[in-house]
Amino acid sequence: MIKRVSSAILLLFLIISSAHATHNRAGEITYKQISDLTYEVTVTTFTYTLSKADRPSLDFEWGDNSISNVSRISETYLPNNYKKNVYVSRHTYPGPGIYKIVMQDPNRNYGVLNIPNSVNVVFSISTILIANSSIGLNSTPVLLNPPYDKAALGHIFIHNPAAYDPDGDSLSYKLAVCTKEDAKPIQNYTFPPASHKFYVDSISGDLVWDAPTAIGIYNVAMEIQEWRGGIKIGVVIRDMQIEVYETDNNPPVTSPLNDLCVEAGDTVTMDISATDVDLDSIRLIATSGIFTSTTCPATFTTLNSAPGLTTARLRWVTCHSNVRHQPYDIIIKAEDNNSELQLVDIDNMSIKVLGPPPVLADVTPHGNFVQLTWADYGTTEISGFSIYRREGTSSLVIDSCYDGIPPSAGFTKVGYASGYNTLTFTDTNNGNGLGAGKEYAYRIVAVYPNGTESKPSNEIVTSLITGVPLITHVSIRTTSPANGSLTLSWQKPHHLDTIPANGPYEYKIYRAEGITGTDYQLINTLPTADLNDTVYIDTLINTLDKEWVYKIELYNAETGNVFLIGEPAVASSLFADASPGDRKVRFELKRNVPWINTAYDFYRYDGTTWQLIGGTAGQLTFVDNNLVNGTQYCYYVVSTGGYQGTETPKNLINLSQQVCVTPVDNEPPCVPVLTVSSQCDSLYNTVRWTVIDPLCYEDVAGYKLYYKQTPEEVPGLLITINDREVHKYVHSVPDYVAGCYAISTFDAIGNESDTSAMVCVDYCNVYEIPNVFTPNGDDFNDFLVAKTSALVERVEFKLFNRAGVLVFSTEEPKLNWDGTYKGKVVPTGVYYYDCEVFERRISGLEQFHLSGFVHVLAEKGAGPGVIEGKK
Repeated sequence: MIKRVSSAILLLFLIISSAHATHNRAGEITYKQISDLTYEVTVTTFTYTLSKADRPSLDFEWGDNSISNVSRISETYLPNNYKKNVYVSRHTYPGPGIYKIVMQDPNRNYGVLNIPNSVNVVFSISTILIANSSIGLNSTPVLLNPPYDKAALGHIFIHNPAAYDPDGDSLSYKLAVCTKEDAKPIQNYTFPPASHKFYVDSISGDLVWDAPTAIGIYNVAMEIQEWRGGIKIGVVIRDMQIEVYETDNNPPVTSPLNDLCVEAGDTVTMDISATDVDLDSIRLIATSGIFTSTTCPATFTTLNSAPGLTTARLRWVTCHSNVRHQPYDIIIKAEDNNSELQLVDIDNMSIKVLGPPPVLADVTPHGNFVQLTWADYGTTEISGFSIYRREGTSSLVIDSCYDGIPPSAGFTKVGYASGYNTLTFTDTNNGNGLGAGKEYAYRIVAVYPNGTESKPSNEIVTSLITGVPLITHVSIRTTSPANGSLTLSWQKPHHLDTIPANGPYEYKIYRAEGITGTDYQLINTLPTADLNDTVYIDTLINTLDKEWVYKIELYNAETGNVFLIGEPAVASSLFADASPGDRKVRFELKRNVPWINTAYDFYRYDGTTWQLIGGTAGQLTFVDNNLVNGTQYCYYVVSTGGYQGTETPKNLINLSQQVCVTPVDNEPPCVPVLTVSSQCDSLYNTVRWTVIDPLCYEDVAGYKLYYKQTPEEVPGLLITINDREVHKYVHSVPDYVAGCYAISTFDAIGNESDTSAMVCVDYCNVYEIPNVFTPNGDDFNDFLVAKTSALVERVEFKLFNRAGVLVFSTEEPKLNWDGTYKGKVVPTGVYYYDCEVFERRISGLEQFHLSGFVHVLAEKGAGPGVIEGKK
């Protein structure tokens, strides 16, 4: 039965502890980057004040093969016989790299229950520092809560380090093992025993012990990992101590906390309460970087306090310097003032400060450029503005907790305007100009010095004035390798987007081979006085297997004043690239047009008429299934689309060429699904597979099974099965059942599919040492022989008699001991063995340990042994 910790027992514990020159209870290493390769490193330790040991200085191992002895700059005496010691030093590294900073000091304090013989274990802490100028300056998070706490037997315990990252980097958390000399894991270290579970919340950093099952002192460690842009850039390890007591006291309970998202300039006011069923007085403590900020710090003030109830107010007037991508974590700690044992309740919340959305005032097209203007942002604490554009109106709904524009909105960053007082930007599409006949949606965001973007602005949509001819049709009229023809037409310009052009005018028509051809040839010039001549029939061209792209230029043809008006219009024909498959025809459509096609309809000739067989909603691929191999099928495609802008053509219909294809069985069947199971005692694997698709299964003629013993090998063909109804294979492998399998299908004419995903099995352990053998010369069981597999490379086997004398050793996996020691058969008796087995597994060379007893029966007539000693 566990009894309450009395004052007499605690006094005895302190006397025992003080008799040992040990003192280290907890600690961590943090750093601040001063320049590219220079860092200011702080080692903080918490020691036991009643110990005779004290460290006015400590050695810092920098991780670059150098060590510095660093003097203590401060010591603070804390309640419960704790002392905080701080050591600070600067160090310049020789170059970029990953460095592990280590501090080790003998020893840990006496009586840590989950560290065997803790009084003789060196205390060490470490931090990973990555010196890399490409990631920018980086300092570790500051851990605002001290690394020691008290827990109550049978009650859930929560500790949070209150990590605050001054750079705004993301943080994650995980459990770690406490370390000894050279920052190596302590052998036989165990996590504290829990009635339910013991873990660290990777997001919040809460260390949760649910719940302690034994009183005493425990040490635990946790990693605080820093992330920037999805890359880990540092690790701090905190080693902390928890003391568990038995008590009738109940911990206080904090009122529910909610995460908040606010805009810079908003005021956060939140009243937080804590209650205590034992009517103890309560102290509410808030810990966060927002209280230590040099600009716009928050406050946490007690409003009222009574037995069993305390209320405090969190107030924060945010400002633009608080804006960052990561939220600010706030730890609320309620601590009761119980005369027997003080207990706490820890909760956390977060506040994210976002930049308010800019106000986009106007978006005006100028030729093939677009000029944006916006309102003054109202602060000097930004670096500039990023400009985003997409085609067509978006359906973006601004998220109150999201900074910047989400990728799902379809916007692309097209420019950046530097300076807090910049109010305009001209989008030239990198000098290439924007295409006419399209709608362009714009939004902007303010950009802060740390790279964080504000909420997105309002959206304004515009389209370019159509001052150039807009091509509307490049539609095939006849399909022929030499006598083909197509219709080329365009919309008459509504406006002229250059200097006044009085005419007369002329259209120049150019043609090039391909979808994006560059070798344009002038094929015709059409003089026109009123711009109404907008159709051209192009003939005597190969429309059967070639694509064509056209360019139309509009010129002012006035004598002595000839010039190009606006930008040329470019569009291609629609080309249906059809390829045969097994009982199918596959289509891939090719086109290069300035409008958007919203539908493609596919027509097939049935011998009498053209029938619509299906279509897509703008997708460029299509498959016509359930055809007959060896039969020719003919098709053409009709596209439907239009320009997006106002005063631009809509409902544009264009036809592809006619194309004929004969389906052929040139496709393998689909890939089967494979499973493998091992029968360890009988040394065989059972391989099973299934083909899920019934249509695919009809095409299967058989299977090819592949095998390799280790992942590094190349799979070899194990067996070919010429019966699709067979779905199982039993593979017997003497001495070894581990391996990797894959399977493929093939059809009647030999088309083979890809292989399935490789399935590896390696869960049988075949190494057994008999526990009896009879070296009596009767030629039966005269040797100690282990049952082994071909993958056991060697062993380190040692056999001892009762006096501890080594009588036999070998590295031979089968052992093959004849029962002799110094040339004579050993006496009948029980012998102890210790064996390290080195076995090649799929994962590499693995080592495992066996120990046990062997009964040696040397008398004549002794019987056979039985098998034990299995892994």
